[in-house]
Amino acid sequence: MIQMFRSYWREMRQVDEIVPGTWIELTNPTAEEAAQIAETLGIDQDDVLAAIDPEEKARVQTEDDYTLIVVDVPAREERHHEQAYNTIPLGVILTEDNVLTVCSEETSVLSSLHKARIRDLSTENRLAFVYRIMLRIALRYQQVLANIDRTRMEFEERIEEVSDESDLIRLHELESTLVYFSTSLRGNANVLNRLTRYGHLHQAEDRDILDDAIVENQQAIEMAQIYREIIDGTRQLVSSLMDSRLNSVMERLTSLTIILSIPTVVSGAYGMNVAGQWMPLSETPHGFMIINLMTLGVCLITALALRRRRLL
Repeated sequence: MIQMFRSYWREMRQVDEIVPGTWIELTNPTAEEAAQIAETLGIDQDDVLAAIDPEEKARVQTEDDYTLIVVDVPAREERHHEQAYNTIPLGVILTEDNVLTVCSEETSVLSSLHKARIRDLSTENRLAFVYRIMLRIALRYQQVLANIDRTRMEFEERIEEVSDESDLIRLHELESTLVYFSTSLRGNANVLNRLTRYGHLHQAEDRDILDDAIVENQQAIEMAQIYREIIDGTRQLVSSLMDSRLNSVMERLTSLTIILSIPTVVSGAYGMNVAGQWMPLSETPHGFMIINLMTLGVCLITALALRRRRLL
């Protein structure tokens, strides 16, 4: 899908033709759409489709007539029948007159610019516009990381109700997401640092926006690292709680086995094939009832002793 926008007095408007100062947005483009834009802007079609490859790494590539920037952005996905996050490449190409963005799916980083009312947001100032995209990417990472931390806190509030391995799997998914984010954020940091070294790409008045993007991206890296360590500790706590509960169950089952073995031993002894005169209470009136009561008493005493030791 091809969309074209141009800024007018802090307002982003959709246009029908490419003129100088136009932002062209390609979302999951077909080969024909990529070829059309590549021919119009004088760009290599492979560079236009670079961000469509999910394995594409964050990088900066300069050509004679344009500059290709590939970064990673957060994206939603369904994992194990639950909403999760991943990262996908976003390509930004600066030509002499226009900005082209390419992504395999619609992302909130770009869609939020469609109706944005930001001071000094101008598609004609290509570098400042690209730097604002980079800044929004870093801020989007922070928003998603905050959502992940809220999910972790909600999980901790009901940690006493955790009873099966599905909760451990959910924590593992959050931890995996943070690993993806940390890797992508470090790649984006390398891109931002490289942009600072390309003096011909930016002007002095645009450097403040780039510096803000670098600071916010670094903050997102630190947030991901901190949240990852916290979730790792939470996962270990949940695992320890589940092991403790299993040990408690095993202790109770062992105690019950000890109590139930007493009647088994008594009945086994009286069931031996020996003369009845040698068995205690075998010839006593109501001997069967007395033996049962004595056995029950021993069981009760054993149960009380185990309970006192908190084993039952």
